[in-house]
Amino acid sequence: MSANKTKLGRRQALELARESSRVVVAKGKSVRVFDMRKNAPDDKELLGAILGPTGNLRAPTIKAGQTLLVGFNEEEYAKVFD
Repeated sequence: MSANKTKLGRRQALELARESSRVVVAKGKSVRVFDMRKNAPDDKELLGAILGPTGNLRAPTIKAGQTLLVGFNEEEYAKVFD
């Protein structure tokens, strides 16, 4: 689904992240990895990382297996897709 056409708000974004075993959030050169099975963050921390200034899920967002990639980082994409 295209994030440009379908906006996911707080509830849907949180649900998508909680269904994943790993959430990788890229903002510029900074990358944060959340292990959702062993050390899941609280809702406030997770939403602060995955939502943009509009309150919707940041784009690009890709769900690849049990990994949710939020934002773009070439190295992290290579790890998932190579």
